[in-house]
Amino acid sequence: MSKLRPDLAVIAVNVAPGSSVLDVGCGDGTLLAALRDEKQCDARGMELDSANVGECVARGLSVIQGDADKDLAFYPDKSVDYAILSQTLQTTMRPDMALEQLLRIGRKAFVSFPNFAHWRVRLSLLWGGRMPVTRLLPVAWYETPNIHHLTIDDFRALVKERGIAVEGCWFLSGDTRCSPAAANFRAEHAVFLLSRG
Repeated sequence: MSKLRPDLAVIAVNVAPGSSVLDVGCGDGTLLAALRDEKQCDARGMELDSANVGECVARGLSVIQGDADKDLAFYPDKSVDYAILSQTLQTTMRPDMALEQLLRIGRKAFVSFPNFAHWRVRLSLLWGGRMPVTRLLPVAWYETPNIHHLTIDDFRALVKERGIAVEGCWFLSGDTRCSPAAANFRAEHAVFLLSRG
């Protein structure tokens, strides 16, 4: 796969060639372009930021401007093989409802998010008493689009409570994969592949 952000690379490797994909919060379309060009996917996107939508369209990508909190309701049931929400779940008003919509629209769903229980976040709060600013969380608390600070264990509890099947999970520390052992403490980011079972 072309050079992708680590969580996007995990998703791209695990999407079946020739699949239909909806990337919600697709940003500049990097993942969509990789899936279209390297896996011959029918790759479509939804993005809130109009500048990103313009950039995607200029690259020949099929992307519409839309809000994950409101506009997912307009997509038909099981209309794509994979619905993707990468680094976007924590920015939605109701992450639980966004997750339900993903699993309604897609036969399977990929979700990736920053883990706010990572040891560096904990250490920053413990010793500095302040929200961290790091390479992977690069903005101050008052600028961040993250409105729900979830952990891997929070997400696992949510999917269990909702009866959602976890078909795969990957944990990242920086740019490298780490083992699931103590992932809630060790991983900076998580990627889950989900289905309704």
